[in-house]
Amino acid sequence: MTEQELRKRLELLKTEHRDLDAAISALMESGSTDQLQIARLKKRKLALRDQIAKVEDTLLPDIIA
Repeated sequence: MTEQELRKRLELLKTEHRDLDAAISALMESGSTDQLQIARLKKRKLALRDQIAKVEDTLLPDIIA
């Protein structure tokens, strides 16, 4: 993937991560008793965080000083 494609993917992943965070918060504030759905959303959010970290690492490789 080119740097431009990676940056676009990173932005999409971050947007989805924010959307999931909002959805989880809304469910918890509404007093939803569907703990399974909340757990699935949290698991998806963690997976997105891992994908974001991988893309960021690709874009900004570690510099050995």
